[in-house]
This record gives sequence, structure tokens and C-alpha cells, in this order.
Amino acid sequence: MRMPTLRLMFKRILTFVSALALLLALGAAAWRVSAAWSFWPNRDLTRSVNVVKDVMRLVNENYLDEKAVTYSSLARRALHGMVETLDPHSEFLEKKENDEFEEDLTGEFGGVGIQVETRLNRIVVIAPLADSPGERAGIQTGDEIVSIDGQALEVGGVIDGVVGRLRGKPQTSVVIGLFRPATQTTLNFTLVREIIKVKSVRGARVLAAGMGYLQLIDFSEHTAEQFRSALGDLLRAGATSLILDLRNNPGGLLDAAVEVAEPFFKKGELIAYTKGRKPSDREDFKAEADGPPLALPFVILINGGSASAAEIVTGALKDTSRAVVVGERSFGKGSVQSVFKLEHGEGLRLTTARYYTPSGAIIHEQGIAPDVEVVMTSEEDSQLARQRSRSDITDPLLFKERFGFSPIADRQLEAAVAVLRGLQLLDGLPRAGLLPLR
Repeated sequence: MRMPTLRLMFKRILTFVSALALLLALGAAAWRVSAAWSFWPNRDLTRSVNVVKDVMRLVNENYLDEKAVTYSSLARRALHGMVETLDPHSEFLEKKENDEFEEDLTGEFGGVGIQVETRLNRIVVIAPLADSPGERAGIQTGDEIVSIDGQALEVGGVIDGVVGRLRGKPQTSVVIGLFRPATQTTLNFTLVREIIKVKSVRGARVLAAGMGYLQLIDFSEHTAEQFRSALGDLLRAGATSLILDLRNNPGGLLDAAVEVAEPFFKKGELIAYTKGRKPSDREDFKAEADGPPLALPFVILINGGSASAAEIVTGALKDTSRAVVVGERSFGKGSVQSVFKLEHGEGLRLTTARYYTPSGAIIHEQGIAPDVEVVMTSEEDSQLARQRSRSDITDPLLFKERFGFSPIADRQLEAAVAVLRGLQLLDGLPRAGLLPLR
């Protein structure tokens, strides 16, 4: 009885092994067929990587200048080309660029706290920031920077290069050589860098007839907090209407834009939404603040330099009839860039979605059309940008002497004031300040 049983067991094992071998053979054949027809998901990737490797090897081994074609430099050039040809907003960020990009988003950087500009081919101090190393050291408006760390600046040098050398890690020192025209003296200051916080709000003040005015220059991590504080100050100072100047604001963080618009929306109301490659990628951004929204006559100023987050705020408030838009059609940058961290402090800024106004209007490559169009020439835009940034110079003769042109009328701001007057007449100066502003 034992022999038939053993024979039967052996037969079953043999059948199982044969079936398994057949399955493995069929699987291998299926893999070869799918690979041949590019059904295997990584085949195209592997093939493409091999092509890149072959080209890099050929360049590295045969290019005339051996030092210029190390594998490291070739890889970075390839990354720049691969990402930055996708669209104008995607980019591969090397470590220094990535650090500067992160500083811009946070609104904080290590520096000495002085604002500079180019004047007659020289780098001149506009003003030191309050309680900054520059102010405490005694640097004054009008001082000319002539050297940094003992290295003389070239006449007509690029201002970005100077700013980059003034910035650095906190607690590191920098020696700044200055020429002071007022006393015809040359001075040297050794300053220790600190964390400098950039202010997003400029020029907040109450104009005639209770019209509050403020300008936002960007949308960083601290923008919403600064906006709420400035808006609260305007309301306490008697403002009963508002002009929000977003001209030449290049944008920034999407969350900051939502938070700036939020005080004017009821809790749960849609401010903007984004959509990516798949329908499931949609993300809604809604107001989260408790209490009634702030309701007052409201005008937003935009021009061709208003982009990204500035367009989100403008689109949300125009779309829901909460503000009248004055100026020129905005830039039309309606895409969302996600930032991915890479090794060695590098980063990848990649377009992953587009954003839309509450009604579903597309901003990308369309922009936002103003309700009241007031077109300025490029020369007027440039001059007005300089005037807005130098509101501390109120003497027209001094302004012309310093910048080479007399102050011009801000026709867009004048139109905004006229629109507000009309809204005030229609609305009977509604009471402002319904929302507690922190």
C-alpha cells in the first residue's frame, strides 16, 4: 500500500513543478513582449537614462576643455535644460539659488538691514531699516557704498551682486566702506549680520475723505499678518474705504494670498481653487476666519506687473463683487509651483497645477481685466514705481535732482480715488471694522 501512495505523491509534485515552470516561462515571455511594445513602465525611463549617460560619457571623454566637462557640471547643465525648457516658471535650483528662493518666500534673510539703489552708476543707501545693524552703526541715507570686505565696488556694478554680498548667515561679519557726501568723508563699518524681516506693506495711510491706502509688494510668510495689522491701523485711524495697491506685485505664496483675501469673506466661502493633472487633484481654498466679513467700498489697483498671488486676491474679490478693479490687465501667471527638496541643498521648482477664481475663471495666460481701465506707458510705470518706493522725498526739486525726472501724476491712483468717491455716495459710507483684525 505504501508504494502506490509514494508514486502518487511524486506524480503530484512533478505536476506542480511543471505547472510552476510553465507559469514562469509564460511570465518571462509576457515581460519580453510588453517590454518590446513599451508596456513596461520603466523601460522608457531606463532607455532614456542610458542615452543621457552615453552622451555625458562621450562629452566627458572627447570635449576639448577637460575641466569644463566634469560629470558633476554636465549633470547640472542637463538638469537646468530638462526642467527650465518646460515652462518659464519651472527651474532646477542649485544650493545658492535655493537658499535665496527660500529666503524670499519666508520674507527673512541674514543681512545688515540697509536698502540700496543705483544712482549715477553708484550704489547709494536709501535708508537703514529700523533697529537693524545698519541703523545702529550709524549708516545714513545718501551714503555711497564704495567697498565690501575691502574689495572696491566697480562703478556701474550690478546691484544684485552688491545685495548678495551684503547678505549672509546671521552672526557673520561684513566690512562696508562708505563715502558720505554730506561730510566728504570715507568711513568703514564692521557689521554683524542678523535675521532681517522684509515688510510686505508699504505706504499705509489715510487719504482724503476717509480713504485708506496701502501697497503690498509681495506675498511671503508674514504678508497676511502685516496686512491685517496695517488694515486694522487704517480702520482705527478713521478709514471707511480702502485702496489696495497690487501694481508690480509679482506674487509669492498661495496661502498668503488666501489669508489676505480672507477678512472680506464669510467662513467657508470659496476664495480660489487649484487643479492638477487629475480631476482628483482639485484643492479648494476657503475662508476660515470666524465672524462677519469686513464690508466697505473697496478698490484694487493692478497693472501688467501684478501676477500670481496678486491675481488670486484680485480675482477672488472681483469675482464676488467685493471690489472694483482699476488699472491694466494683470500678467496672467495662474500656475502653481511645488518645491521639492533635493540632495546637497538643491531644489526643484515644478509647475504642478493651475489656480482658478471662485467662478472657475482661468487666470493663466489670460490675466484679470480691470473694471476701470487706465493705461500707463512703460516710462510712466517705471517713474511711478520709483516714486512709490521713495515716498520719503517730498521735495519735487530734490526728487528731480536725485532721479533725473520730476514727479508725475499717478493717474491710476486718481481714478481709484474717483471710483471710491462714487462708491461712497452709493453706499452711504458703510461702517467698517466688522471683523476683528489681529
